[in-house]
Amino acid sequence: MTHAHLIPVIVFLSSSVLLVSLFQKLGLGSILGYLAAGLLVGPQMLGLITDLNYTQSLSEFGVVFLLFLIGLELQPKKLWSLRKTLIGYGGIQMGLTTLVFGGIAHGFGLSWPASFVVGFSLSLSSTAFALQSLQEKKVLNTEFGRASFAILLMQDVFAIPALAIIPSLGLDTANVAEVNWGAFLFTILGISIFSRTLMGPFLRQVAALRSRELFTGVTLLIVIGVAFLMEHAGLSMALGAFIAGVFLSESEYRHELEADLEPFKGILMGLFFVSVGMSVNAALIIQKPFTIIGLTVLYMIVKGAATYLTGRIMHLKRLPSSNLAVYLVQGGEFAFVIFGVGKNANILSLEWTQTLTLIVTLSMILSPFIILVNDRIQERAIDTLPKKDYDKFENVENPVIIAGFGRFGQIFGRILRTQDIGFTAIDHDTEQIELLRRFSNTVYYGDASRKDILIAAGAAKARYFIIAVDDMAVATQIAELVRTEFPHLIVYARARNRQHVFDLMALKVHHIKRETLDSSLNLTRELLEDLGIPKERTYRMIERFRLHDELMVKEQFKVRHDQKVFLDLSRQGMEQLAQVLKEDAEKTYIEPRPETEKTITHERI
Repeated sequence: MTHAHLIPVIVFLSSSVLLVSLFQKLGLGSILGYLAAGLLVGPQMLGLITDLNYTQSLSEFGVVFLLFLIGLELQPKKLWSLRKTLIGYGGIQMGLTTLVFGGIAHGFGLSWPASFVVGFSLSLSSTAFALQSLQEKKVLNTEFGRASFAILLMQDVFAIPALAIIPSLGLDTANVAEVNWGAFLFTILGISIFSRTLMGPFLRQVAALRSRELFTGVTLLIVIGVAFLMEHAGLSMALGAFIAGVFLSESEYRHELEADLEPFKGILMGLFFVSVGMSVNAALIIQKPFTIIGLTVLYMIVKGAATYLTGRIMHLKRLPSSNLAVYLVQGGEFAFVIFGVGKNANILSLEWTQTLTLIVTLSMILSPFIILVNDRIQERAIDTLPKKDYDKFENVENPVIIAGFGRFGQIFGRILRTQDIGFTAIDHDTEQIELLRRFSNTVYYGDASRKDILIAAGAAKARYFIIAVDDMAVATQIAELVRTEFPHLIVYARARNRQHVFDLMALKVHHIKRETLDSSLNLTRELLEDLGIPKERTYRMIERFRLHDELMVKEQFKVRHDQKVFLDLSRQGMEQLAQVLKEDAEKTYIEPRPETEKTITHERI
């Protein structure tokens, strides 16, 4: 690598480290940091990087890895199970916005092919930015959060074939590579056969060598090799990487492939956004400020309205529909790719490409502030609503406090009551409390994540604290408060899943149980008995499984921040468990019991 090629890399890394760190601290996200870095070091401002062709060539690999990872997430079975949601939310949103923006573009004098490219590109939202915002606000699992995910997923699915179709719409088709459909079909067939027959054993052999570098090298070879074959067939490398990802999405090593590529994807995607930032013609804002700002505002209003209408058509209420519109109002990273493809195919002029790139960039910049304003408006609206005062705790000095008195917490209460052990139950659901009080249950209305409520509930004198709330984020928040402010309390916590267990273990919660583990093990034991396995052996098998699982949770907790090591440890654990249970198995013929001999067993409480 020459000095001329090395300098852009140094400038890219240094500017990215500084600006991405700054933008993340400001809560604006890494994407805007990369765009700002490109704008700063590009020819429009400091001019530290002038060879845009070299930078863009490198950045294309970022798109390749991004599409491979997207393909890994798009498991065909998963897509089929979500088909109604995807077609409903995603199809309506993309159809509406593409038609509206396409019509507006045609009104500005663009041809119909160009109008379609503009309309489709502007219908896309930023998957990276929107998902990051939804996760940070802890709203991804809400009604509008799941709708947002469906729309983003549908957009990613449709963006891939668009990259292959758009070049054929250009006026100068002579410069468009001719597709070798024979080579394309042969490559697809070969990948399909290889992924279903040889890929699994091949990756198992590679994994058995326990060489992280070798597995990473094989992963890179798969991505770049398939991308090269697709380019040789006359299609884009990005499309080839996506197809390879889809075929490998059912592989048992899917998560390990994803973990190996994550660092490469991150740095190359950063380079892609830096190259976009360098290509932004910021001078247009100075030359035509009212036009650019006006078009950006028009874009975000129209897109927000179309997305809101999508939510209403799909029977979302007004508030979730407005949140859906706010989180997806920005333009998407795929729009930059499609603008470049459209320009290279002579569908879009340089002027329109620069204008649209600037509009999408400005929408990304404004999006965090729109989300912030939306949150403030909703908070004020909630504050103006009449609120029910929390119950007053009078003479409460019970040894046990139960936070959350739903189906989980009530089991504690029912058993403690039979033993005349006093407890204080707190719940935040007014309807649930009213229902419980009809059955003579004493439940206090309050927020167990507030220190003053716990003090009033007698936490200073209690001995045990039960966290039985359903919401994982709230449960973790309560656990943190109790362990910090009331360290004398012995905490028993309900966990939703393994990750939730890790979060609670990090807070040093004393006793943690996953809510479905015992019931699933008991049902498995009953199944094994009905299959004819002796009762003593089924109990021994289930208890060994339980003990092994508890040990694995403790070991996985230690390496939870290293996904690669975590996956290796999990795979080793599964192999060890299978070997232990196999050695323990008695070599007996299993004969299903006749229907008349089946018995109903009851779980002990």
